[in-house]
Amino acid sequence: MSLTIVTVTSLVALVIGLVVGYTIFRYVMKSKYNSILKEAQTEAEVIKKNKLLEVKEKFLNKKADLEKEVAQRNQRIQQVENKLKQRELMLNQRQEEVQRKRNEADAIKANLENQLVIIDKKKEELDNLQAQEREKLETISGLSADEAKERLIESLKEEAKTQAQSYINDIMDDAKMTANKEAKRIVIQTIQRVATETAIENSVTVFHIDSDEVKGRIIGREGRNIRALEAATGVEIVVDDTPEAIVLSAFDPVRREIARLALHQLVTDGRIHPARIEEVVAKVRKQVEDEIIETGKRTTIDLGIHGLHPELIRLIGKMKYRSSYGQNLLQHARETANLCAIMASELGLNPKKAKRAGLLHDIGKVPDDEPELPHALLGQKLAEKYKEKADICNAIGAHHDEVEMETLIAPIVQVCDAISGARPGARREIVEAYIKRLNDLEQLALSYPGVTKTYAIQAGRELRVIVGADKIDDKQTELLSSEIAKKIQDEMTYPGQVKITVIRETRAVSFAK
Repeated sequence: MSLTIVTVTSLVALVIGLVVGYTIFRYVMKSKYNSILKEAQTEAEVIKKNKLLEVKEKFLNKKADLEKEVAQRNQRIQQVENKLKQRELMLNQRQEEVQRKRNEADAIKANLENQLVIIDKKKEELDNLQAQEREKLETISGLSADEAKERLIESLKEEAKTQAQSYINDIMDDAKMTANKEAKRIVIQTIQRVATETAIENSVTVFHIDSDEVKGRIIGREGRNIRALEAATGVEIVVDDTPEAIVLSAFDPVRREIARLALHQLVTDGRIHPARIEEVVAKVRKQVEDEIIETGKRTTIDLGIHGLHPELIRLIGKMKYRSSYGQNLLQHARETANLCAIMASELGLNPKKAKRAGLLHDIGKVPDDEPELPHALLGQKLAEKYKEKADICNAIGAHHDEVEMETLIAPIVQVCDAISGARPGARREIVEAYIKRLNDLEQLALSYPGVTKTYAIQAGRELRVIVGADKIDDKQTELLSSEIAKKIQDEMTYPGQVKITVIRETRAVSFAK
């Protein structure tokens, strides 16, 4: 019984403990739940406030961006509106200007019509006055026949002069039409008369030897040595009675130079026989070719020209052995190149291109073969073959008007080529004789009445004659030009032709003080 009571008491106590513990636990949990809930609400409020602030900030930013964009659009719209207003204003101004010009044109037209009417009236009055004057002259001529006769003679003189000048001009025009054929005939006859001397100068080299004993060694047994030398060099060797000299004849200056150097080595060495001749000629030919290339390279380096094809460099070197009217072709090409560069710089063009074209302009004079083409066209084809630019090729081909000029470099090359060839001393003409010829030209023109100043220009190829406007009229200037040309043609000796330009002008000068 006591055990049961203890058990029951224990159970009751346990149940009571459980109930109390549960109650305490529930209270604790409820208070904890409430605190957590309160913290969560507080945190939620904070987050809510932060999010509201972020949203508000984004809203403000978007609003600012939209306002900025709207302002920009409004600005652009305003600009477009301003442009449209300006265009409208300009159109209105143009319409007003067109209308004004139209009104001016109408006024001018009306004025011209009125002037035509006035001119017609003046013409009628002039005809009436002429008729009256004619009647008066007829009356006077009946009273003073000598005076009328003198007037008639003077009138006939002036008319005869005018008709004679017109007849001369017609004859000159006809002569210009037939001058080309006649000029070719004269040039051919001239070439036939002086070709021998010119050919000797340009195709013969004299090789000097120490004694005539060497001639026999050069000729060899039965002429074997000289035949071998001619066959190896392609040069005709003339051994005549001229003391201490052997003549080398060939149109190719490079061949003549090879033959001269080979002869020099053979004579210096003393071993002259066909096998040795062939060996020396081959060696000298290689030396000359190397020298030609070296000359071309040195020329391009001196002028600052780069990127040339090796074959063009070799052709430039060949110019050293070619002359034109006594002027070395390489020196002429260098001179032309420098002139072209200076002139191009002064005109605001590319001086390097101009210098390049000036150096290559006569490249057609030294080809390896001999095509039947003018040297300007041949030079253009060579430049195109070796990938030169189109403006350079055109300048080469056009420097003698063989082709049409397409660039501004072409006339520069043409002018500089003429300057290099026409300057005093360039081509076989003594400087003193050149200066004397220019002075004679000027003095000859000064001897005519009414001439105030004379200038010989273009290396004596043109004569500018300035006459007094109060001493000579326009008709007399044509007659004076013809007379000066005829006198120069009859009394002077000159190359080519001389252009006579007579200038007559009236100047009125005043000073505002």
